[in-house]
Amino acid sequence: MLLATDLDGTFLGGTEDERKNLYHFINKHTDIALVFVTGRGLHSVLSLFTGDLMLPVPECFICDVGATILNGDTHEPIEPIHSSIEAKWPGKQKILEKLKDVPGLIPQDVPQERRCSFFFDEDIDREKLEQTVQLLNCDLIMSADKFADVLPKHVNKGNTLKQYITLLNYPADEILVAGDTFNDLSLFETGYKAVAVGNSEPGLISATKNKPHVYHAKNEGAGGIFEALEHFGFIS
Repeated sequence: MLLATDLDGTFLGGTEDERKNLYHFINKHTDIALVFVTGRGLHSVLSLFTGDLMLPVPECFICDVGATILNGDTHEPIEPIHSSIEAKWPGKQKILEKLKDVPGLIPQDVPQERRCSFFFDEDIDREKLEQTVQLLNCDLIMSADKFADVLPKHVNKGNTLKQYITLLNYPADEILVAGDTFNDLSLFETGYKAVAVGNSEPGLISATKNKPHVYHAKNEGAGGIFEALEHFGFIS
């Protein structure tokens, strides 16, 4: 099987014991292909391997909310997906220049590639933000009532994952995706088996409640992923 999972709040969420159990299970079963699908940049993800988490190493990193796709071992871009994303990106400076006058929007000071990430507050002018992003021929993802990501058109976690699955020619019924926030919604729209972990934000739960392929776990984070592995029969 292939597990494509968000990190913060999902693969990194749950209790310490739940995380250890899931990571041990994946490390033990080498037939499980692991893909990290995250809003973090690569360097932020790699910093997780220097601690005591004992994270399994994925076959693929999908970072920057889908705007970066790299081989898990070499950290080299996976082609032709990477180049197709790059070709759609108008550039960070152009995005920042066009959005500098949008009230309530604050740029995030974090490393990011082929995307611009912002915080927003109660003063946000959503209409102006949405219109400006549309004129830039980009997409906007808002999540957790505070994050806004501007991405190349039609680039998101789900679409980048689907391109990777097509490249691998991996069977769709052997895939499980996992997430907890609204910027994971595109993963749930792929049609693959999916789990919204127990700590998922209300917006994601509401958007997926009528999707038969989505399991809403009781347990949070890693515990919810394990719960879904059992629910979908990946663990007998």
